[in-house]
Amino acid sequence: MNYLQRKNRYITNVNIAFFVLPLVLLPLGVEYLLSLEKNQFFLKYQENILLANIVYIVLARFALLDSAVYIFSHTKHPTHLALIQIVLLYLEITVITIVYYAIVFDIFDVFTLFHLSAALAPENLANIHKHAFVTSVYISAVTFTTLGSGDWLPQTLNAMIASTSEVLLGVVQGGVFVAIVIYAHQSKKSHV
Repeated sequence: MNYLQRKNRYITNVNIAFFVLPLVLLPLGVEYLLSLEKNQFFLKYQENILLANIVYIVLARFALLDSAVYIFSHTKHPTHLALIQIVLLYLEITVITIVYYAIVFDIFDVFTLFHLSAALAPENLANIHKHAFVTSVYISAVTFTTLGSGDWLPQTLNAMIASTSEVLLGVVQGGVFVAIVIYAHQSKKSHV
């Protein structure tokens, strides 16, 4: 039996998927609390924890995309409503991924992981430092979409690995999304 043909998936319904997907963010809550308390374990192993976060989101994302493809491929006749549902599901997966990486960047101090290469006025730079999470969301969104404006450069090996994994997830998701839209269009033509 082919891996993609297997029937045992955790998420098999689009309505359930919308509620289950945000649970991917739950493990970061514990890490966030540990980082706020300057927990000794967290401080000692933060490089390993950051790497584990990257592995976790990559595996979780592939499972989510696998479930999304399964849900869509088992729709009897892809209708406009089914296509809208899958688009919304992909949008949710995108937002969750961007937020996940932003939280990780914020937990591990975005200004330690990344360096701003743009020349800014001191008051603008101070304002950016006051809003570390917003900066993390910006870096994550620019990285995921592969826009890569070049103003934030990774400073550590783990930041480079995180950026690379986020780019790969964005590219793969974009490709899978286009494939699903093409499949839906072809399937619609064959049922007419």
